[in-house]
Parts: sequence; structure tokens; C-alpha cells
Amino acid sequence: MATVTFDKATRLYPGADKPAVDQLEIGIEDGEFLVLVGPSGCGKSTSLRMLAGLEDVNGGAIRIGDRDVTHLPPKDRDIAMVFQNYALYPHMSVADNMGFALKIAGVNKAEIRKKVEEAAKILDLTQYLDRKPKALSGGQRQRVAMGRAIVREPQVFLMDEPLSNLDAKLRVSTRTQIASLQRRLGITTVYVTHDQVEAMTMGDRVAVLKDGLLQQVDSPRNMYDRPANLFVAGFIGSPAMNLVEVPITDGGVKFGNSIVPVSREALSTAAQRGDKTVTVGVRPEHFDVVELGGAAADSLSKDAPAGLAVSVNVVEELGADGFVYGSTEVGGTHQEVVVRVGGRSVPRKGSELHVVPRSGELHVFSTSTGERLSD
Repeated sequence: MATVTFDKATRLYPGADKPAVDQLEIGIEDGEFLVLVGPSGCGKSTSLRMLAGLEDVNGGAIRIGDRDVTHLPPKDRDIAMVFQNYALYPHMSVADNMGFALKIAGVNKAEIRKKVEEAAKILDLTQYLDRKPKALSGGQRQRVAMGRAIVREPQVFLMDEPLSNLDAKLRVSTRTQIASLQRRLGITTVYVTHDQVEAMTMGDRVAVLKDGLLQQVDSPRNMYDRPANLFVAGFIGSPAMNLVEVPITDGGVKFGNSIVPVSREALSTAAQRGDKTVTVGVRPEHFDVVELGGAAADSLSKDAPAGLAVSVNVVEELGADGFVYGSTEVGGTHQEVVVRVGGRSVPRKGSELHVVPRSGELHVFSTSTGERLSD
């Protein structure tokens, strides 16, 4: 096993104006499961391919353990990669597919068979060893690709969106299998996905990229609770965080017909920059639905209900709870809002809710730079 270090690693494609990956700096611990996540074109797969030796590194360095592998060919890096399309040989049996890399390396047949059978037992593939890939389901093929990586006993696993070809239910069960398998084997793993739910449920840490730049690397919980900027705030979480630009006022921010307290440090930093507004982030589960006649924050007018008036457009009922997708107006601007409600108190489509964010759960960002201002 080994650590992995991206030391200001940069990839600039010929003819491109800006790098696909720009000075990426991440240190991955021995045995850690790190997930690279971001939208299409953000540089996550390029970063993985740089680590694999399939893309040139135009600046900086990449190290596996104490070895600088920046310019080593893939075969000398002691890594094993699982691709999106599995890349199995259709004319070979499952056993031959899993043991092929060992055969090429000159390992004797008895040793290959032993390692293949051990991996097959771990992956519940023993009964399929004599079948061809075409006789397997998508999930089984994915496990064969995993088995081929396992038998090599590499220092690092690399996985490039290995679940994207599976249906939704199988994707959920397989991601659990991969995460538990990685913890059992203890092999350092770098996993690429565009699915932030996958990232949050599988990784020890998550690294978010945008336009080739690292935005934040942290544990899933810390990233959810303290996103570093507006992009991470809007990307991590399902449904996404509500981001609303609101005016600064004495004691907090003006949120519809209420003043919601926010940290003095955040307001002070915004004031030093001359900002008159900030962007407030509120998770769907951190709204209080205000009963008319009650108030969850100081109301600006005794005649007006507290908070924001939200017109209910769509309601998703999930049993235990529900999500209300609605629209509101903030500062004359139309805004879409998502609010989580109890499963037994779901409003009707076309009705109106009044919501106020819980002050202790607010995220405050600079509207101009996007960076986090609150603690």
C-alpha cells in the first residue's frame, strides 16, 4: 500500500488556452478512499489518467509512496485501473480475464489460479469463472473488472466512473460493495464520479473540482456542513442547497419579511468589501415552515407573515418526508426554492408556504467572490 501525492500537477492539452488540470495539490493517505467529483469537463478523469500514466504531466509532480512516477510508464507504477466500460476481453472466460495481467507478468498457472479463486470468492464470482463476459449481467461484469484489479495486488486502485453503466438500484448496492471491499483490502483508492451522492456515501474524503481547479477537499460531513464556496455549496447535497442573494441589515440579513441573525464576522467581512448584499445558503431541511400568526424570526411587519412566501409548484412525497419545489421573489428577483417537509404534513400544489431559515444553520457567502464568510 502507499500514499499518493499530486504536487501542483498540471495538464495542458496541445492548442488549449488553459489547463485541463491546473496545479492540483492533494495528499492521499495510505489506505484512504478518495473520491474526485465535479461536473463534466472539470478535470477529474484527466487527473486520474495522469496518475495512471495515460496522460502527460506538463507541470508539477505525482508521487506514489516515495517514488516520483510523473514520467514513468503505466506498467511501472504498480496501479490497477477499473474503467467505465469494464474493458473485458469477450473471447476469454471470467477466470482468464481476471488472471490475464498475471499471465503477461509471467506468474505460474497454479499461482494465477489461486489468486483468481481468492478474488472470485471475495466478489461472489466463483460460479461464473468459466463463463464468457457476454453471459454476465452488467453488475457481474463490473465485479469481474474489480477482480482483475484485485488479483494484481497493486499499491493503488484507480476507478473511473465504474458504476455509470448500471441501473439505479444496482448502482446503490454495488457502491456499498465497493466501499466495504476497499475497507477490507485497505488499498489506497482514487475514485472518479460525477454523481455527488456516490461521492458522499463512498469516500473517506471528497475532492471537488471545477474547470481544472480544486475547490475543496474534505470529509463528506465537513463538506456538507462547511462548503468552502458557492460552487461547492450548490454542487454538494441532494436536493441542492438553496442560494439566495439577500440585503444586509442591522443585526443580520433581510429574508423576505424577517430579519435573520448571521455571524458578525460574516457581516463585518462583507462590509469591509463594500458589499450591500450577501448570498445566503440554506439546506432544504433547515427551513422552518411558519404558521400564519406565529413567527420563527423577528418580523419586520406585524401585518405580514414572517419569512419568504413560497408558491408551491411541485411536491415530491417520499414517505418519511417530502420535498416542496416552489418559487418566490427576493429583492424583485424570481427565485426557485426547495423545502423539506414532514411526510404527514405535505402542502397542496398551488398553495403558499411561508418559510424562515434557522439562523444557526445558515451559510453566508460573498456574492462577488463566492467564498465562504460564515464560521
